[in-house]
Amino acid sequence: MAADATVRCMAAVTTNLVAEAVQRHATSPTVAAALGRTLTGTLLLGSSLKELDRLTVQIIGDGPIGGITAEANARGEVRGYARNPEAEVPLNETGKLDVRAVVGQGMFYVTRESGYDIGLYRDPYRGSVPIVSGEIAEDFAYYLTKSEQIPSAVTLGVLLRAQEAREVFVAAAGGLMIQIMPGASEKIVEAIETSVSRAPQTTRMIREGASPADLLRAALGDIEFEILEEREVSFACPCSHERAVSLISSIDRAELESMLREDKGAVMNCHFCNESYRLNEAELENILKQASSA
Repeated sequence: MAADATVRCMAAVTTNLVAEAVQRHATSPTVAAALGRTLTGTLLLGSSLKELDRLTVQIIGDGPIGGITAEANARGEVRGYARNPEAEVPLNETGKLDVRAVVGQGMFYVTRESGYDIGLYRDPYRGSVPIVSGEIAEDFAYYLTKSEQIPSAVTLGVLLRAQEAREVFVAAAGGLMIQIMPGASEKIVEAIETSVSRAPQTTRMIREGASPADLLRAALGDIEFEILEEREVSFACPCSHERAVSLISSIDRAELESMLREDKGAVMNCHFCNESYRLNEAELENILKQASSA
């Protein structure tokens, strides 16, 4: 918090988790940038979640990426995927990755849920705004301002380095979110606007070893802030072989028999982390036996 609790600030260094997401989904360079920014923004937006809360961000555009989905929880864990991870577009007029073009025009959705994982099915809150930029950070800021009435400055970045065999190497990733709360003075708002515009590039600072506090210090300039909480962040998915078995067990008996007869097993793929789970013949036969005795 800063400026007598009239400014709320969050920052994260997400290099490792973005690198894991990019590796798991084998993304193109431009999708790596778009997905990495979305994962980081979702973590920052979800930083105030309570223990049983979950936040999902969906960016659905008409660009070749098709859409991006990211989900964060209160433990600093995030997971996500792009619908078309190999989508690619030419560099923009400045010679940089054209995230705007790969995303396209469409809608930006945020869904907040509480208690879902333990069976408390409360009505979720869902907000939406049009995609105004496609560069991701501006879209998070626009959503906060228009849907949640919180004027915000958002910076998100992913720095890539080309590798041999067309592999994508994430050299730095991270971002920050500064939210103006009720009671903030015009002087404070103007000072933040100036300092954010003059701050060094986020990924360059991270590449040079900056911490989340360093990112905020550069963005807030002379405004003092108090750190209320720090936590580790990671790419994490709760999928497992046991969950795959549970989901396949819910499939219609005739379809299970068809899988056993034609495929000699079953394979489930998790969209969020791209992990595959294979059930062999014996496991499918056991599921069928349990269904018959139920």
